[in-house]
Amino acid sequence: MRGERIGKIVIVGGGTAGWMAAAAISKILGAMPNLKIELVESEEIGTVGVGEATIPQINLFNGLLEIDERDFVRATNATYKLGIEFRDWTRLGHRYVHPFGFYGLDMLGVEFHHHWLKGRAAGDQTALDAYSLGIVAGLNGRFTHPRLDQPKSPLSRIGYAFQFDASLYARYLRQLSESFGVTRTEGRIVDVVQNGETGFIETLVLEDGRQVSGDLFIDCSGFRGLLIEQKFNAGFEDWSKWLPCDRAMAVPCESSEDQQPLTRSTAQEAGWQWRIPLQHRTGNGYVYSSAHISDDEAASILLSNLDGPPLSDPRPLRFKAGHRKKSWIKNVVALGLASGFLEPLESTSIHMVQSGIARLMTLFPSQRFDELEIERYNDLTVQEYVDIRDFLIFHYNATERDDSDFWNYCRTMSVPDALTYKVDMFRRNGRVLREHNELFTETSWLAVMVGQGIEAGDYHPAADILPNSETLERLAHIRGVVADTAELLPMQRDYLQQIGANSELKLKRPVPA
Repeated sequence: MRGERIGKIVIVGGGTAGWMAAAAISKILGAMPNLKIELVESEEIGTVGVGEATIPQINLFNGLLEIDERDFVRATNATYKLGIEFRDWTRLGHRYVHPFGFYGLDMLGVEFHHHWLKGRAAGDQTALDAYSLGIVAGLNGRFTHPRLDQPKSPLSRIGYAFQFDASLYARYLRQLSESFGVTRTEGRIVDVVQNGETGFIETLVLEDGRQVSGDLFIDCSGFRGLLIEQKFNAGFEDWSKWLPCDRAMAVPCESSEDQQPLTRSTAQEAGWQWRIPLQHRTGNGYVYSSAHISDDEAASILLSNLDGPPLSDPRPLRFKAGHRKKSWIKNVVALGLASGFLEPLESTSIHMVQSGIARLMTLFPSQRFDELEIERYNDLTVQEYVDIRDFLIFHYNATERDDSDFWNYCRTMSVPDALTYKVDMFRRNGRVLREHNELFTETSWLAVMVGQGIEAGDYHPAADILPNSETLERLAHIRGVVADTAELLPMQRDYLQQIGANSELKLKRPVPA
């Protein structure tokens, strides 16, 4: 019953998704006898390149590839990231941070936030943010790596990710992939040949007549889904009713002195604006609903809210929130935008590529392409999209804003039952639920629920084992340690220089001839 091994993997499309797939698959499977990996891309076809911010799981990916972090940071003009700052989401003038890492310290076997909730009931109204080293350090522009040699210090629990230039990241991974034996073929695909009996993809035909054959095809062709949609009609699950933003304007600008190791999301009249500070420039974009604002208005708002002079004209992007109904059909697996799109509000785009690769490696097929493996892959992929979807919906729905038609729609829309259940559990009992193995942790849900103004009606009874006076003393001690520790950390700019990871590249807008 054992099927014949896959002999040739063909990756359709480069960009971040294609070269992530090429690098990881060649690293993991490179020792398989006679396995060949070929990536086909055309320089004539641009890439979206929106995903410049990441979440901590990228450290696992870089570790798998045995990437030297300092080299990676220099090559991609990266900065560090301790979380995401949200401005004006709950109400105008309000801000909170979704941090990586943890809050405070669990006590008596009970999660820290229950002791914080008890402290609030006892009169201590200190914001939750004060108990996170990532937040306090990040807002003050400070960073250091986790210190695992200091297990009793909040330094041991720092969680971090990166902000980088997506095009430079793809170039970096391409060099790595080619060193692992991946072959790159330049050319535009003009035809796809399928087996007349099975429907499996057999050959790609390039514009100049060359042919590229394979056993397994990985579709990284972006929104158009050259194989998964145009050949296999996978279908699309449209989530626009919950995530109504369908367009974006993106523009880089010159760097400013504000180099916090945080991605910033500022809610606007009809969506939100991202700010991603890199070493050589700042990435900006306005994600918005075309039903509530025009493209010209969106571009104007974006350009009026930059740190410095723009380095190009705003670039428009169109998309639809949702996913392919199946990301794996026959011998084609879709990754990245070919698989689906969820706006980059929580920096999940690159992670979705990473998790798709991990699932494929776990369920890597033989040429028999067992339907049970394919079904399992598709079920897990859909579940991950659903989990992230609900987290994103919550940001829009849990708001007090009533200053535009867009926010009135978001605030009053019906949301999925699973999300309602999660919020009700916290609102009534202060309990944060994390279902199965979903991406976002209890810390993440806690940060956004508290940040978006959801009040917990109770806390864990075991928190009352400590008398109120001791609870208040412990809370004061924890936030004091966090504040003192953050003050000792170096500024991110200085830290990059200390570890030899700083880039000297600075960009300015070209002067017209």
